Amino acid sequence: MEEITALAKRRGFIFQSSEIYGGLGGFWDYGPLGAVMKRNVKNAWWRDTVELRDDVVAFDSSIIMHPATWEASGHVAAFHDVMVDCRVCKHRFRYDHLKDRARCPDCGSANAFTEPRNFSLMLRTSVGPMEDTSALAYLRPETAQGIFVNFKNVYQSSRKRPPFGIAQIGKAFRNEITPGNLTYRVREFEQAELEYFVPDDGKDMEVFREWVERRKAWYASYGVHQDRLRFYELKPEERPHYARAGVDVEYLFPWGWGELESIAHRGTYDLEAHMRLSGKDLRFFDETSKKHETPLLIESSAGIDRTMLTFLVDAYERETSVDPNGKATERTVLRLHPCIAPVQVAVFSLARNKPELVERARSIERDLRSHFRTQYDEGNIGQLYRRQDEIGTPFCVTVDYETLDDASVTVRERDAMRQERIGFEKLHEYLEERT
Repeated sequence: MEEITALAKRRGFIFQSSEIYGGLGGFWDYGPLGAVMKRNVKNAWWRDTVELRDDVVAFDSSIIMHPATWEASGHVAAFHDVMVDCRVCKHRFRYDHLKDRARCPDCGSANAFTEPRNFSLMLRTSVGPMEDTSALAYLRPETAQGIFVNFKNVYQSSRKRPPFGIAQIGKAFRNEITPGNLTYRVREFEQAELEYFVPDDGKDMEVFREWVERRKAWYASYGVHQDRLRFYELKPEERPHYARAGVDVEYLFPWGWGELESIAHRGTYDLEAHMRLSGKDLRFFDETSKKHETPLLIESSAGIDRTMLTFLVDAYERETSVDPNGKATERTVLRLHPCIAPVQVAVFSLARNKPELVERARSIERDLRSHFRTQYDEGNIGQLYRRQDEIGTPFCVTVDYETLDDASVTVRERDAMRQERIGFEKLHEYLEERT
């Protein structure tokens, strides 16, 4: 993780937020490459979950909602972790994360912990001119509740009836006790959530399994190593009391297994909770039974920041190769899927002091830019290749002296480091097939 964290900063993927002031724990900024890669991850999820289906509609709810929302959802009463402080080093820990609950993991002091106490994970704010209890509001700890309270608005305006889904990607906030592991455990993050509503006709578990398999296929399609990914079936005692089934998607990070996504059968719990507190009817009219029904809910909730970190960790490799002369060389490479990589095609001029090469290379980069995510660079060719390897660029195009004679370029592929001469007229097609 130290190597990946260093690469993330050096190459402009992820920076500590407010770094010049010492940073703020649990908050991170995405640099030029990281912002693009994160957008690519969101687009990949959105494409598969929303755009390629005719039974899922888009949604975008407000970050701050009526406080009663969080009473109905149970967050005000129960959304907390148990924490303890070390009396010696003053560090704070989640009680359930302590392997040895008698000795501080940071300073080693024995029996120095305070009594365990609840710590609310909700971040509070005030709405309006008065900062009193009447103005109390919360930054949402999850995006799902905005979908639940708008269920009736959405199905009426979109002319949908269950089975159908509502999907959104948005910011959420949790006052984590001990954030850490880069962007894995943070206080500000983005969620990609699908709430799929189904009628209570006996097919709900079948729909649940279909979504589990669809999510398995999604991770596999973007190249995540299957031996580092598992879909853990929650036992009844591990699930919330209202859940009929649950699967946690977990990845084997350098520190161990960590959750990326939760897929859950939540029954009718959420809609019924909001109907009880609001007094509003959120049921739909079932044409088959000719009755108003509360639909069952299948939820897929993924962390975008954790998913992006997974792609970075999974793609990271330090590789040693031996050239024909027997010389060993080492390179760092991110083997990112072309759809996820922030740069898909880099274009180089072999010599920066040759105007005709520079202009030709810049012209090619401009032509490719409308079809691919591109970057122009110039300098030592070996260093240029290594730089693009580190940021995960699948293909590098080099304009050299031969280009001026036969209108061809050298295309170098990242993973195998194989090089081919490709003519201008075939370059776009060549890259399109491979990205």
